[in-house]
Amino acid sequence: MAPSITPAENELPDIISVDDHVLEPRDLWQRELPASLRERGPKVSRERVKLEFKGGHYGFERGVADGDWCDLWLFDDLVCPTGLLHGPAGIPRSEQRNVPAVYEDFRPGTYEKKARLEDMRINHVSAAINYPNIFPRFAGQGFAERKDKDLAIACLRIYNDWMIDEWCGGEAKGKLIPLTLIPLWDPALAAEEVLRCAKKGSYAIAFSENPSKLGFASLYSGEWDVLWNACQQTDTTVSMHIGSSSSMPTTSPDAPLATSMSLYAHNAQASLADWIFSKTLSRFPKLKIAYAESQAGWMPFQLERMDSVWKDGVGGVEMPVAPSKQVKGHVWNCIFDDLHGLKARHEYSIDSILFETDYPHSDGTFPHSRKIAHELFSQAEMNAEECYKVLRGNAIVCYGLERFGITE
Repeated sequence: MAPSITPAENELPDIISVDDHVLEPRDLWQRELPASLRERGPKVSRERVKLEFKGGHYGFERGVADGDWCDLWLFDDLVCPTGLLHGPAGIPRSEQRNVPAVYEDFRPGTYEKKARLEDMRINHVSAAINYPNIFPRFAGQGFAERKDKDLAIACLRIYNDWMIDEWCGGEAKGKLIPLTLIPLWDPALAAEEVLRCAKKGSYAIAFSENPSKLGFASLYSGEWDVLWNACQQTDTTVSMHIGSSSSMPTTSPDAPLATSMSLYAHNAQASLADWIFSKTLSRFPKLKIAYAESQAGWMPFQLERMDSVWKDGVGGVEMPVAPSKQVKGHVWNCIFDDLHGLKARHEYSIDSILFETDYPHSDGTFPHSRKIAHELFSQAEMNAEECYKVLRGNAIVCYGLERFGITE
């Protein structure tokens, strides 16, 4: 059989990126919150700060005379520094450092809509889903951790309204696709927010890869069923970014950052096992879930192993359908540098692979995303149909993007 012919780079279709990020507007909550709540609501204070990475964690020190200027996010009891690594797109890798930053240190496209649309054009991206970036974190943990839940839900709804109406509205409609946050501390309230945001035109939510690690109910508890019912009712996709459990895999307290970075797909593997063995996927047959920045090369073995455990019947879980059968049409993985995952695509399904540019993060491929995609596809000997599915077609199916006028 002749090898598959990968289209030339300039013949690849424009990208639909399912994992980009946006820096939250500095004035959003101060202009939208009632006057009585603004002092404790999210706001920015510009101070001199020093950042450090020690013992497997990022830390910082405020009020350092020789520190760098930093936009510090203050939210009730939270103090969260802005760092250059929150959005170094366009900065050479050799110059990217874990140092304090103010918004003016970043490309305007990290927080200005018009500039973002231009950066997307430069990078051959026609549509993108944006996760939060700084203090809300990837699943809205920044809201969930606040003790005053009335303040937290008010701030979360302001974020969602901004995401849907402002960031993804106007000239960005059909180009920037809304991803809304839910109140993780209350599944029933989360379901209400799904229904509210779906009426406004948002059909994807950010969820944690492991809510139990955040101190909330596990998938095995059944407490999230009210949320999954709402997601099925509105055809809302559940998106989980690596690190959305506020933890990353590591081996020891003195392990360097490189160890954790090399193991990050482990969180997605564990999460998928929870979704399968909690019977959530089998009980909600219309539910769609997606993993951002998780890569996909681990899927064949993970499915093989789960099938083996299920078949042997020794794990304490009885299900009528094998795990590998449950994921088809319900679980998607996202890649940006996973050559092995593309080469192994026939071991699971080409239909389950999505693409991301991760703009504006240090792992991101801006402005060379199409070039990098072509290099990966060529080495994996992917044909034109497969390239289209990974770059666009699968995202349209996973996120129901025809609702935004994206049909091909």
